[in-house]
Amino acid sequence: MLHRLLTGIVFALAVVGCGPAAANSPSTPHTFAVDHGQFVLDGKPFQVISGEMHYQRVPRAYWRDRLRMARAMGLNSITTYVFWNLHEPKPGVYDFTGDNDVAEFLREAQQEGLYVVLRPGPYVCAEWEFGGYPAWLLKDRSMVIRSRDAKFMEAARSWLARLGKEVAGFQIANGGPVLTVQVENEYGTFGNDHEYMKEVRQALVDAGFSKTLFYTADGVEQVPNGSLPGVPIGINFGSGNARKSFADYKKNHPEGPYFNSEYWAGWFDHWGGKHAITDAKVQADELKWMLGQGYSVSMYMFHGGTSFGWMNGANTDGQNYEPDVTSYDYDAPLDESGRPTAKFSLFRDTIAAVTGVTPPAMPPVAAAIQIPKFSLNDSASLWKTLPTPVRSEQVKSMEDLDQSYGYILYRTQLKKEATGSLVIDDLHDYAQIYLDGRLAGTLDRRLGQKQVSLQLSTDSAQLDILVENTGRINFATMASTEVLRGERQGITKQVTLAGKALTGWQIYSLPMLNPASLVYSAVPCSGACFYRGNFELGEAGDTFLDTSGFTKGEVWLNGRALGRVWNIGPQKTLYVPASWLKKGSNEVVVFDLKGGNGRTLEGRDKPVLDAVSTHR
Repeated sequence: MLHRLLTGIVFALAVVGCGPAAANSPSTPHTFAVDHGQFVLDGKPFQVISGEMHYQRVPRAYWRDRLRMARAMGLNSITTYVFWNLHEPKPGVYDFTGDNDVAEFLREAQQEGLYVVLRPGPYVCAEWEFGGYPAWLLKDRSMVIRSRDAKFMEAARSWLARLGKEVAGFQIANGGPVLTVQVENEYGTFGNDHEYMKEVRQALVDAGFSKTLFYTADGVEQVPNGSLPGVPIGINFGSGNARKSFADYKKNHPEGPYFNSEYWAGWFDHWGGKHAITDAKVQADELKWMLGQGYSVSMYMFHGGTSFGWMNGANTDGQNYEPDVTSYDYDAPLDESGRPTAKFSLFRDTIAAVTGVTPPAMPPVAAAIQIPKFSLNDSASLWKTLPTPVRSEQVKSMEDLDQSYGYILYRTQLKKEATGSLVIDDLHDYAQIYLDGRLAGTLDRRLGQKQVSLQLSTDSAQLDILVENTGRINFATMASTEVLRGERQGITKQVTLAGKALTGWQIYSLPMLNPASLVYSAVPCSGACFYRGNFELGEAGDTFLDTSGFTKGEVWLNGRALGRVWNIGPQKTLYVPASWLKKGSNEVVVFDLKGGNGRTLEGRDKPVLDAVSTHR
């Protein structure tokens, strides 16, 4: 056994630089399996050296560049999640175009000599909005998400079946790059229903993944809850925990295989928190140790990219709510814009030293550009652009109105005798409260705020509650399963004033889909407003829009939603890929809840992700 293992390590290290396109014809079928506790490719020991990169977090124009960077760091595989919510934005309506063209991503990975570890979920976590689930699942309040509930499983099976039509042909047994497919994701943290896990696995088989090697992934302590008989297990952990995690795993699984399915080579950021910086030297030393043992590794993240638009998730311990920023830089070897960091070089040298394989040269990266300061002279008040409302005695959530992201406005009329504490139960996630158009208070789910005192000075008043979805929770433990399953947005239960429930609402759905189509003017606008400006470019290049002059809202560039703005930091720039810019005139729209006249923007050649703010 020991001799076989050592022989396997030597062979695996010898072939680590070879990928599917480099070593094999793309149409030639191959096998990937487990034999005597080792991964074997075509019957020969193989060591997976992978890094995570999510195609939906990277502009399609840059996929090939990033994949070449992966090869240049010494990786032989790339790992990716599949985000259900972007592929099926409405029930039965699918999108596999543009940045969602997963088949093209797999094709390019193979062409660049990389195998693929595919993670289709249906739950993925990933600091992504609602863990990748589409928001429309929440409309049916009887559905029990992430369970064997028939309604949920029907939706999940339909989704996986449609995904299979796109990518099942890319299994390695069909000559494609997909080595292995994950069943669900870290389920052992959330539950222990093995029958549910079996149903997910069967749904994948039925979707066409009948020739693949499946695996499950959990923290070492959660493995008994989330694993399946006969299915290889990956273990997830962060820097400083490699030796202990593998030692603990071996106690119950001495037969292997040994696969670190997520090595957290960085971390993510929350609004109002600090930018994560991790110890690259510790990580390089652990990477060296794991590779030297012959273990397979997938670092999370190799390249984080960006949770563009509304796609950031949020964390919770069952009580606190912590929304993530737009940037998914993750302190990764490739930064948010795809530029190699010092960590990249350190990991590259480490992999080359252990494997004895010299990786390809690093491809060149064009320099980022600066954009001189420009003004946003045109504006449009939110209050003058409201759509037709839905009338309802009781409040409704976004999902009730078939809305997934953005804002929602609740309006009703108050009487003088109703003065007192306004209580919102439950607020998801951030609200500004207005009386007769004047801001009367702000409530923030992060801070546990649920009530504000109102004092009416007239016989009646119009009450407006403008609510923002700042990101549905993407991660929950066994203690907070119902939090994830009830993550509807807006006002999810009721509103009371002085202890009495308020009724008779006009509810405005504000998904913010196309703010460029609004009617703008040079008339000054303050408060909740859209601001529009233009800048000219002779040549396009990556840049970082400096949003430090704004308070809280969103930014669009040439019709694309870039991401969120919040003056509490730590993120104070938004990444703009060159492929989204154009020669000549480019249009920017900013929505700011507390906007004012005279605001400007500029493009920097470096991001600001670590700003310290005095705002809460």
